[in-house]
Amino acid sequence: MGRLDGKVAVITGATSGIGLRTAEVFVAEGAKIVIAGRRIPEGEALASRLGATCVFRQTDVTVEVQMQALIALAVEKFGRIDCLFNNAGGPAQTGGIEALEVERFDAAMATLVRSVMLGMKHAAPHMKKQGAGSIINNGSIAGRLAGFSSSVVYGAAKAAVIHLTKCVAMELGESNVRVNSISPGAIATGIFGKALGLSTEAAEKTPAVMRDVYKTAQPIPRAGIPDDIAHAAVFLASDESSFINGHDLVIDGAITGGRNWSQQQQGLAALRNAFEQGA
Repeated sequence: MGRLDGKVAVITGATSGIGLRTAEVFVAEGAKIVIAGRRIPEGEALASRLGATCVFRQTDVTVEVQMQALIALAVEKFGRIDCLFNNAGGPAQTGGIEALEVERFDAAMATLVRSVMLGMKHAAPHMKKQGAGSIINNGSIAGRLAGFSSSVVYGAAKAAVIHLTKCVAMELGESNVRVNSISPGAIATGIFGKALGLSTEAAEKTPAVMRDVYKTAQPIPRAGIPDDIAHAAVFLASDESSFINGHDLVIDGAITGGRNWSQQQQGLAALRNAFEQGA
């Protein structure tokens, strides 16, 4: 018995990284899924590998008619929609406030925030009719604290996603439809490479570097990996979380918890040494 037996899920941004791994884990747990992404070869290859319980549809998540069609496909193909994982995203312009370009700001907000709104808007009627459902939105620790993204736009967008999640949870919860978000910390995927201007192909080769760079950034002595988010999404999609609504689940190895213990102790030692030398 899988934890998602009988469930139907839609996963956006499923052609790489967190979305791809979540698709694999959902199918392994018994779900039927519709996956979305912009890259046709990658999407079709994943659907073929996962078998008859997975269908791919090329989708631009910023376009309402395409998001509406994506949700409708799940209902037409599998009869219902039990979970929507609004995972699609991407980097936003880096640099300070004075250099931001309006067009790039608007494009990032469309990808990171409008897409989440559209997914919820079109999944909600089906889930309300069923009397059950789980919507999961991909946030970020950058949306909770400043300084955790190379882009102020990305941080602001993810803050909007987290709060939008809570607002919609208060509405849809009355129909037994749960809405939660997951805020990843330093997860080793290609998004960091993309944010620094690498091509998609080059960025997809960077997770190994990420795992090394971030292995000491948080108390847990390793970087996060897509599995960490995928398994959390399984929990929020399953009936195990049936009383969790309007929550932002932070998965960051405690990088946002405060100063690492060893760093704090080193600081105290340095301060003690300075006191002794000044005595």
